[in-house]
Amino acid sequence: MDKIVILTGAGISAESGLGTFRDEGGVWTKYDLSEVATPEGFARDPAKVHDFYNARRKNAVGASPNAAHVAIARLQAKYAGEVILVTQNVDSLHEAAGAEAIHMHGRLDRAICAACNARWDAPPEMFATDACRVCGKTATRPDIVWFGEVPKALHVIGDHLESADLFAAIGTSGQVYPAAGFVAEAKRAGARTVEINLERSDVASLFDEHRIGPASETVPAWVDMLLR
Repeated sequence: MDKIVILTGAGISAESGLGTFRDEGGVWTKYDLSEVATPEGFARDPAKVHDFYNARRKNAVGASPNAAHVAIARLQAKYAGEVILVTQNVDSLHEAAGAEAIHMHGRLDRAICAACNARWDAPPEMFATDACRVCGKTATRPDIVWFGEVPKALHVIGDHLESADLFAAIGTSGQVYPAAGFVAEAKRAGARTVEINLERSDVASLFDEHRIGPASETVPAWVDMLLR
């Protein structure tokens, strides 16, 4: 294989203590997503949204990469071809493991000004009264792609999918678009496709291969196979 494109979702970070959207009793089940993960919710109550993401940021800072993150970083470092990593996750565990990733849904550790679009590293806590470092307006927010907003770098990701020899989806539910459609794009371009997950996703029929089990076990074994 010359070029591998990997998509990771919340399932790869679950073993690091960061819950997925579908976890029973998890953090997302305790909130109305329309209140804390939409532009409209932020406009109504920015303090509530900042409180939510401050808690998530604190949780993410305390997490460490697991064996799956480390294995992907090893693949990027040692594979003879190109390895493009795209993640739906807003944590920085891929980077902590030594990998480079395209964060299509943004990052918890980054801040953005909704008024002038300036970006900077987020402090541990953000508040509705924070002024933008560039324009001075109190319009700062987490640099996260909320529901109803367009994910980042879609054109770049599309180009990579068009030239992929192998596409792998790791820890994804296949429920959130446009990421759930990436396998179809890669398959149309002629890529072989593999799904690595705890269970088959909603788009499982589009994959040529399935590796079922915990990411910390299945991903290192898959990487070992590729590097052999």
